Amino acid sequence: MKEGLHPKYQKVVFLDTSTDYKFLSGSTQSSNDTIEWEDGNSYPLIRVEISSASHPFYTGKQKADKAGGRVDRFKKKYNLG
Repeated sequence: MKEGLHPKYQKVVFLDTSTDYKFLSGSTQSSNDTIEWEDGNSYPLIRVEISSASHPFYTGKQKADKAGGRVDRFKKKYNLG
């Protein structure tokens, strides 16, 4: 690979701020914050608002749309039956 062309790929820790869930992954993101991981090494820390630990689809708390299709919503909106 050419030097200076590609972003630096490194291991980082992602922290879900809503659940305090942390996971180690590879990324090109960088951060000035660091955290010591379970293996004793220090990695950059990236804070995220949502992850698989807090996303409604993965937690099973997703709301299902029971309104039906366009015609059903139109009829409901204008009380047509």
